[in-house]
Amino acid sequence: MPKVLIISDSHGLTEEVVEIKQRHENVDAMIHCGDSELPYNSAELEGFYYAKGNCDFEPEMENEQVVEVGDLTFLVAHGHLFQVKSTLMPLSYKAEEVGAQVACFGHSHIAGAEKVKDTLFINPGSARLPRDRDEPTYAILEWETLAQVQLQFYHVNGELIEDLKLETSLAAKD
Repeated sequence: MPKVLIISDSHGLTEEVVEIKQRHENVDAMIHCGDSELPYNSAELEGFYYAKGNCDFEPEMENEQVVEVGDLTFLVAHGHLFQVKSTLMPLSYKAEEVGAQVACFGHSHIAGAEKVKDTLFINPGSARLPRDRDEPTYAILEWETLAQVQLQFYHVNGELIEDLKLETSLAAKD
């Protein structure tokens, strides 16, 4: 059962990021949606697919990445270049353009997910400065088949956040 760890907006956190990585060392991929404010080659970011945020200034960081994990394609972006605070349309167009079934983004610091047409949009919230919730969060997406995809959110301390759970299905790649 593939598992993907998704985190964003950790804004300088180091110990917490390492603890999250260690807690979920069995995942198949780790995604950071930007604004870590850490150097590109930092030990904390090692192993992450990373999208450059508006508070990241390392020239080696990419604004977006396309990541394949099992039978899913992920678009990883911070969101500031896609106007995610007002609409998901530009991000939706980009996901469609690159053939991604899942679009991961941050920037707004608001944890949540929604499926629009054939794309699952995931904002893991902020690991440091959450908005709309008290808990700093991250997420894990797992699936046995595309007909049964589960997204679960966690407090940075590892506690499950039940009210944000999402179960859905996704279409196979074209």
